[in-house]
Amino acid sequence: MELTKKRLAQIVFDHNDKASRTFDLVLLALIFGSVLVAVLDSVGELHDVYGDTFYILELLFTFLFTIEYILRIWLTSKTFRYVTSFFGIVDLLAILPVYLSFFVVNIQLLTVVRALRLLRVIRILKLGRYLSEADFIKESLKASMAKIQIFLFTVLTVVLIMGTLMYLVEGPAAGFTSIPRGMYWAIVTLTTVGFGDITPETPLGQFIASLIMLLGYAIIAVPTGIVSSEMAKRRKPEEIIHTKACHSCGEEGLGIHDLYCRHCGAELDKIR
Repeated sequence: MELTKKRLAQIVFDHNDKASRTFDLVLLALIFGSVLVAVLDSVGELHDVYGDTFYILELLFTFLFTIEYILRIWLTSKTFRYVTSFFGIVDLLAILPVYLSFFVVNIQLLTVVRALRLLRVIRILKLGRYLSEADFIKESLKASMAKIQIFLFTVLTVVLIMGTLMYLVEGPAAGFTSIPRGMYWAIVTLTTVGFGDITPETPLGQFIASLIMLLGYAIIAVPTGIVSSEMAKRRKPEEIIHTKACHSCGEEGLGIHDLYCRHCGAELDKIR
């Protein structure tokens, strides 16, 4: 019994032998199929014709995923760690909507969250070398978190002030019926989305709106700059491509070890 459980755990959690890879590939096919069914079921014409078939398939997929989820809990030696992990939560969310659909209408369409389980393809197709790049981005975002939080607090303050100002300047007649409504307009304008459901009508309101639009272009670039700066700091020195320019003709992109300019032939300064 113990040997059988150990072998099952190897098949379910590992991906080195033929059996485990077959299990993962079948699982991916089931995930893709279940997401496809959920998407097609949302099309009215297809639902009217194949609605019962889609429902049966969804129940079948959910039954199989439920067995897999229970199997993973039983086989793992660190049950709590798996249940609270990213994939553990995704595995639970993959089956929960269907059971909740017995009480809440159409919530089963949330089964498209199963698409997150397709991330397992990184492991199956041996794309693990890309995980280091993902970790690099994650660490850069983590290091930028304090600056981004300050930035978001500043943006929210600007939104509150501008939303209140527009509420006082335009008033309910122009659609600014409350400060939260004004804040909603400020967010839409600041992000340069511009739905157009609320628009200022007075010259002063339009002037304030113009300022917010211009401010929006500057604000959008800030988070990108913060994260890019952290990524540049964390990039390993050997990954940075060094170049230099010719002092004679201005040719750029010359190699750090080049002695002469490929454009004018002038001798280049040595970089120590």
